[in-house]
Amino acid sequence: MTGLASWTARRLLLGAAQTAAVVLLVFALTEALPGDAAVALAGDQPDPERIAAIREALDLDRPAHERLLKWAGGLLHGDFGTSLASGRPVSTYLTDGFGPTLLLASLTLVLLVPAGVGLGVLAARHEGRFTDRLVSSVTLGVYAVPEFAFGVLLTTVFALRLGWLPPTAVGYGTDLLAHPSALVLPVLVLLSRPVCSLARLVRAGMIDALASPYVAQARRHGVTGARLRYGHALPNAIAPAAQQLARTVDWLLCGVIVVEALYVIPGLGTVLMNAVAERDVPVVQGLAVVFGVTAVVLNLGADLVARRFAPRAEVAA
Repeated sequence: MTGLASWTARRLLLGAAQTAAVVLLVFALTEALPGDAAVALAGDQPDPERIAAIREALDLDRPAHERLLKWAGGLLHGDFGTSLASGRPVSTYLTDGFGPTLLLASLTLVLLVPAGVGLGVLAARHEGRFTDRLVSSVTLGVYAVPEFAFGVLLTTVFALRLGWLPPTAVGYGTDLLAHPSALVLPVLVLLSRPVCSLARLVRAGMIDALASPYVAQARRHGVTGARLRYGHALPNAIAPAAQQLARTVDWLLCGVIVVEALYVIPGLGTVLMNAVAERDVPVVQGLAVVFGVTAVVLNLGADLVARRFAPRAEVAA
């Protein structure tokens, strides 16, 4: 087995172990939630017999380890369980909310990669000069503003005062592509922090790469201009940026809750907030597992990309 194949096999085994740990952690955390789901579902002034019947119907009277084994076994077959509040399969909640969240994440990524890489390369080309200082100052300033505050600022200016864009997505349903104006502000808010961190990482990586011996050797052989920057320096600057991009995708899918709440977008973040409010444990567990497994898969992919573009890491190790 080659070095890359052996390393990939080890990372896959580690990813499987991390996935199992995510399942155990999600179950433990939901078990630790305060309150009783049976009491919440029984309504106002429930009698003890009704609470007991609900607990028995939902297997809440069984030991925790038995419920864990049953739930984990269902996950292996794609069964996320049934909602306590509505009786619908949890998978339907995931399907309903996945579309808007995926749309927001996809649009953000389409703009993030060229914007972040472009700003980073631009700043590195003009290191120490006005353009570099401008890009660094603006990205640092924007990164320091929380998403919620930045979203409120954009909404106040462009929606309430200027009236150019709708303040929320209320009335548009899940077909947001038919109303692109409702996507502008959410995508800008989602872009604000990731594009800053990606640009700064690419800038630092490009500066190091342009000062490296192999780039100097390429210059001595007559390689200059765009070929030197994008063919020799940029691939080696991509390694840390690829890992940051994976974390950004994970955040876009899992941490979009604030943006969806601010702009009333019916995505996975809204589904999660409603499930927590209703103490709908199976829905919370299903979403948490999807988010956790997504993080594991994306970080595995980022490691593979980083190893592909920076094979010197293997030699250094």
